[in-house]
Amino acid sequence: MNHHKLVLLCAICLILVPECEVWGASKRPAVSGELKKWHKITLTFAGPNSGEKAKPNPFLDYRLNVTFTKGKKKYVVAGYYAADDKAGETSATSGNKWRVHFVPSEEDRWSYRASFRTGPDIAVNSDPKAGKPIAFDGAKGRFTVAPTDKTGRDHRAKGLLKYVGKRYLQFAETGEYFIKGGADSPENFLAYADFDGTYDTAELKRKGEAAGEKFLHRYTPHVRDFKPGDPTWKNGKGKGMIGALNYLASKGMNSVYFIPYNIDGGDGKDVWPWTKPGEKLRFDCSKLDQWEIVFSHMDKLGLMLHIITQEQENDQGLDGGELGRQRKLYYRELIARFAHHLGLVWNLGEENTNTTPQRKAFSRYIKEVDPYDHPVVMHTYPGKYEEFYSPLLGYEHFDGPSLQTNDTHAQTMKWVDRSASAGRKWFVCLDEIGPAHTGVKPDKDDYRHDEVRKKHLWGNLMAGGAGVEWYFGYNFAHNDLNCEDWRSREHMWELTRYALEFFHRHLPFTEMYHHDELTSAKNDYCFAKPSEIYAIYLPAGGTTHLDLGNSSATFTVHWYNPRIGGPLRTGTIQTITGPGSVAVGHPPQEANKDWVALIKLKQ
Repeated sequence: MNHHKLVLLCAICLILVPECEVWGASKRPAVSGELKKWHKITLTFAGPNSGEKAKPNPFLDYRLNVTFTKGKKKYVVAGYYAADDKAGETSATSGNKWRVHFVPSEEDRWSYRASFRTGPDIAVNSDPKAGKPIAFDGAKGRFTVAPTDKTGRDHRAKGLLKYVGKRYLQFAETGEYFIKGGADSPENFLAYADFDGTYDTAELKRKGEAAGEKFLHRYTPHVRDFKPGDPTWKNGKGKGMIGALNYLASKGMNSVYFIPYNIDGGDGKDVWPWTKPGEKLRFDCSKLDQWEIVFSHMDKLGLMLHIITQEQENDQGLDGGELGRQRKLYYRELIARFAHHLGLVWNLGEENTNTTPQRKAFSRYIKEVDPYDHPVVMHTYPGKYEEFYSPLLGYEHFDGPSLQTNDTHAQTMKWVDRSASAGRKWFVCLDEIGPAHTGVKPDKDDYRHDEVRKKHLWGNLMAGGAGVEWYFGYNFAHNDLNCEDWRSREHMWELTRYALEFFHRHLPFTEMYHHDELTSAKNDYCFAKPSEIYAIYLPAGGTTHLDLGNSSATFTVHWYNPRIGGPLRTGTIQTITGPGSVAVGHPPQEANKDWVALIKLKQ
């Protein structure tokens, strides 16, 4: 072919197929991140120019899915529109970048292939052949994954936190089982002044829930907890929030509860992922990139993301409560942007009022779109457990209750037992204690937190529960919507840490079960693997008798102080021998206060 014919052919190509030149040599994405097991790897594609307000809608009318494979392993990962790829820093609302995040579960060679298609509402269409392929559709490549180099609390050292059919979640890399301890308040944690497009939309109606007519978090008391090298955005924004998370992790906590959508009647009316409060189909690229900076820091700190997808006040706000295009797009966008975080739980809603068919549909859809199969739970009103949880027993796409209760021990036992009987064991967490105006008081109002510690913290754990998060009542300073300083409950974090340390250091807790029937005291809790190990929590101190059954073995007796933690102590009796009911003795001191007796088979 001569030169003139070649030029003519290229000109015809550009006229008839204008994407030919753009995509011929540039289909391959930019690959960023550390190419290591359990680390976030980001593929950024150059695609059609678009914007948050553009038509076609880049969030709804385009669909990016990337399939990652290694041998028999296969993950279909949703992608999203990323404006200029630097929106968290530039506040850009337009650009030609499209992104997908992937966390490899194995080392060595992985392959990927992109599907990028366009068509009306294609983002919420599950048919892989819907719409038409465009731009970089079919782009493929490979990369090699090395071992993780992280240690300690960092989730990249522990791997994906998974539901494994047991009462506790488990980290895929280390095999460590997870017991939650963390913050339920402020639930509007993301109503933060340093995020783009974030403001308070209305005066709050319930007295005491926020400081003043208009309010946004700044977390100023925690700026001192920010450390050199920690992430920020836009010339140093974010130090208060990053510092607050540093503080919580430093107290041994491992979870934060927050709502990404509290408009349409919700508490606070100050958090939404969209470009504006009245919008439901277009997302704020810069705000969500800034959220991602914070969530990535939480991964490093070992803090689980407990994402409460809606509230009671707005759970009919998307598609009238149904699983329609608004809700599907909302879930898909959250999953595309954030499901790569290793420690994450999806919550169907705070004090949820959707119907059982709706809840089942939500759970199923989330599980279908989320390639990492993160756990799905649901929070509900006190007294509504039977009505809302019973129809979900045994349902394959639902993993546990998020309890709001004042009857913690009994409710935890009930749902541990009933889910086991239904053939799908739930992990049962305590996520809110009442009454709403009280919750966990500040240390200055209730330093010892006796009721919370005895009735709720140890009440959940000794029933076989999977952990707790603490809600702050609105009659007190630093409450559920205006909390600026987590130090206001510093002693509660310490008391929680003491309980978690006891379980992790001294108990094979995944093999143990609640056995209150084995002790003679009427108000104690017994958690046991009979004939091998028993933990007995005595809320009022004193003593009890333990039924050792037919065992004639000898057991050692030690005591743990749940008020100060520390090493095991020796009480008035050092060993006991069965069979039958035997006295365990008294704790070493302050016998009228709560203690834990640890009785173990003597080796």
